[in-house]
Amino acid sequence: MKKIAIITAMNEEAVHIIKLYWLKNTKKLKNLTIYENDSIVLALAWIWKVQASIGTTYLFLNYEISNLINIGIAWSLLWNDASIWDVFLVNKISQHDMYLPFDWSHLDYAKKEIIINNNLALDWDFDFKLVNNAYCLTWDQFIDDNNKVLELRDKYKADVIEMEAFAVASVAREFDMLDNCIFIKAISDWADSDAKDAHMWNLDFAMNNSIKVLEKII
Repeated sequence: MKKIAIITAMNEEAVHIIKLYWLKNTKKLKNLTIYENDSIVLALAWIWKVQASIGTTYLFLNYEISNLINIGIAWSLLWNDASIWDVFLVNKISQHDMYLPFDWSHLDYAKKEIIINNNLALDWDFDFKLVNNAYCLTWDQFIDDNNKVLELRDKYKADVIEMEAFAVASVAREFDMLDNCIFIKAISDWADSDAKDAHMWNLDFAMNNSIKVLEKII
């Protein structure tokens, strides 16, 4: 039977989903833990593009998957144009810290943005803003720098930034499952000088909003 697969980067994100769907721990590797029930499998892969790649690959190699959902928190690049705890459904992702001084097309897999065509029809009402067709940047650093936010906004015009989505999408593309992916990102902070503390203060609230969207999708 096909399962819905979910991948998260943090235990604080995963625990909400584990409790909601009564998932049981079925596999533990060094830095990858699998939880599942009859219809859902969740990979807690931890932070970083490499870990996200490992977790996503494990899911595709070991399960028959109908859809893959990457859910978690992200930093906002919009400042006053978005509120903490707003949720973004992502359909374009760039790995913006990837640099190679060549324009060869065979490097497009790493240098170009990835587009997801999952055709989600949204007719849901929430007490927070839900943004569809959002643009997400992925890189390997925590952002707590106003100047960096300004730089990224000016260059990319993206909505949010985090550390895993491009890796998840890249693996899904290799398994011809890209358009079966859904990326749910809730804002935990504005990537400014207060980000380190705000990130953790707002994590549970942001995840609760993400999970409200997840429940509608599932």
